Amino acid sequence: MIELKNEKIAVPIVLFAGLIWSFGPLVVRYMDDPNLVPWQYIFGRGLTIFILLNLYLYFEEGLNFYKNYKKVGKSGIIGGCGLGVAMISFIYSITNTSAAITLLCLAAMPFFTALLAFLFLKEKISLNVWISIFIATIGIIIMAIGNNEKNSIVGFIFGITSSIGFSIFSVTLRWRKETPKFTTVAIAGLFCFVLAASVILLKNQPFFSTSYNSSLFSLHGTLVCMGMILYAIGSKAIPAAELTLLSLTEVIGGIFWVWLPLFGINEVPNTNTIVGGFFLFISLFYYSLIMRWNKRHIALN
Repeated sequence: MIELKNEKIAVPIVLFAGLIWSFGPLVVRYMDDPNLVPWQYIFGRGLTIFILLNLYLYFEEGLNFYKNYKKVGKSGIIGGCGLGVAMISFIYSITNTSAAITLLCLAAMPFFTALLAFLFLKEKISLNVWISIFIATIGIIIMAIGNNEKNSIVGFIFGITSSIGFSIFSVTLRWRKETPKFTTVAIAGLFCFVLAASVILLKNQPFFSTSYNSSLFSLHGTLVCMGMILYAIGSKAIPAAELTLLSLTEVIGGIFWVWLPLFGINEVPNTNTIVGGFFLFISLFYYSLIMRWNKRHIALN
């Protein structure tokens, strides 16, 4: 992988990674009735992620890239399955509620990660982090109260589930730091692909949706891979504080694209979502300041 140590170059790279990810909700909104073909979406996206990441590892490490699969261990399997659950929950969330709700649920990931690390890795949580978690919880509750439309609470629950799935992935990386990160993500793609294929076979459904939908499924998987590669390159030179803030470009951009009349979606967040989101952003900003004081760095190797 490219070794990048200059923060001035790394920052725009990570920003661009978040920007690429932010187009994911817009891609989903352009699909034809994605709520009717969720497993075809999961099948196509998972297969795309698995193939592209293995191709990247091949060009990065040569034929020996397969040896990474021998190193994954329990942490890689659990992390891959957790990330797979997050990917599956994402489509059920965003097709049952607004993109803003789904993305803001994902923005709460640092706090779920801190709680899971506290429970399973015995990592201590400082008073300041507990304060930021409390503020984030208020925001999540406000958003939940505002979800009173049909199926909206279902989308909210799946959004929280997706955030927890991503957090499980993050905690497994802390549990065993030598676990190959990209291989773990490839396992997540394989998990989605195999599970979706099994469900499709059991339901006697076609593996592919329309050619239009299938191309968008693959496009979303490609966006995920592109963003992750850029994020991994930039993350080595940036403290965790900045990464937390820079990753908000995915949330802000995702909400903005589906609202912008230019793209024809016109999805406007309700008042509770805006107020709850404000609390989440305040908590993330406070959390980032704490991380900056600790001078912690994180990276995807």
